[in-house]
Amino acid sequence: MKQFIHLFCFIVVFSCAEKKEKSTETILEKAKRIHENIITIDTHNDINVNNFTDSINYTQNLETQVNLPKMKEGGLDVSWLIVYTGQDTLTETGYAKAKDNAMQKFKAIHKLCEEIAPDQLGIALTSTDVRNIIASGKKVAMIGVENAYPIGIDMSQFKTYFDLGARYISLAHNGHSQFSDSNTGEADNKWLHNGLSEIGKEAVIEMNRLGIMIDVSHPSKEAMKQIISLSKAPIIASHSSARALCNHSRNLDDEQLMMMQENGGVVQTVAFSSYLNTEKHDARSAYMKLIYQQVADSLGIDWHERSQFSSLNDTQKEAFMENYPKVLKLGKELVKNKKDAPEEVNVSDFIDHIDYMVKLIGIDHVGISSDFDGGGGIEGWNDASETFNVTLELVERGYTKEEITKLWGGNLLRVLDEVQAIAKNLGDS
Repeated sequence: MKQFIHLFCFIVVFSCAEKKEKSTETILEKAKRIHENIITIDTHNDINVNNFTDSINYTQNLETQVNLPKMKEGGLDVSWLIVYTGQDTLTETGYAKAKDNAMQKFKAIHKLCEEIAPDQLGIALTSTDVRNIIASGKKVAMIGVENAYPIGIDMSQFKTYFDLGARYISLAHNGHSQFSDSNTGEADNKWLHNGLSEIGKEAVIEMNRLGIMIDVSHPSKEAMKQIISLSKAPIIASHSSARALCNHSRNLDDEQLMMMQENGGVVQTVAFSSYLNTEKHDARSAYMKLIYQQVADSLGIDWHERSQFSSLNDTQKEAFMENYPKVLKLGKELVKNKKDAPEEVNVSDFIDHIDYMVKLIGIDHVGISSDFDGGGGIEGWNDASETFNVTLELVERGYTKEEITKLWGGNLLRVLDEVQAIAKNLGDS
């Protein structure tokens, strides 16, 4: 009996001590504890194949917003590396050129993971892969395709992309593709398909069959409606925010958000300043425009606005991709102590969008993305090394560990699991 009493007292004392310890935990300590014990997934990071060579690659702390040293510093576990191809003519010539570009990016990602840094990074195809690779002490790469344009009209290419590791595909980007209208049609109200084309509808069925998540961040609202009506699986918006807070066609309005909830999908809130707070972004951009030009002039290089990218020739595009992060970094350093510089869009603005969507459609349908190296980045989360700041802001706003786990990738992996399970059932039927 005495032994039982002693054991009971020990348990009570230990439990009280543990509660006391947790009660004295600061917000910062709590955020660090949570951040270190969850899986963090960023669903949209663009790449430049020039950074995937034997001599220049992601094992080095390059000027890129994402690389292995920055991921390790910021505690970012999973980076979705993007096979992106810009829009061109809907012709065989255009498709062939785009296909070559896409294949170069697939090849670059595989080279990084399988030849350059297999001891530091592994490609995941399933949620189980993600957990196993992280458990082995490595970071994770997953592959998303931004714009199905390079597929042309050869539907067998969806299987090729799947076999190469693609686990989400968007049917359009900036410009109407052969598959789908783009959100950019809003500017002049001109549409090519009034949603999806006939092969776009076939593509939805094929992606369901293969187990590829369908990404609706760039297609038009009507295309999104048609995708949801056709898809047997939940879908994702890989990098979009709430239109109610920032009226940009790349964001989802309340009707679209409710459709995502009903579909069982997830919206990956994006840290892209012009999609978060138009007023702050425009004021800061106007101010920084002259700063960036001054930096470019001092370096003796041509400078173009990101909005001009599609109009550049291939040589200019390559130079832009190489110089863009360098000019941005130097420009931001120049204005750090300038008191007249307008405030940047920041992590607080970003979490405002998460708050809004969580309240509207629920914690199970919201996630996180950056669009790093593709125009994304805000004050406080300007590259992968600052990833912890997002968790810190979520903790400060009262989100629990369970909720943060869902936002940082739990919801995305749940959708991936469901998409793959439905594909298996379709294959078995």
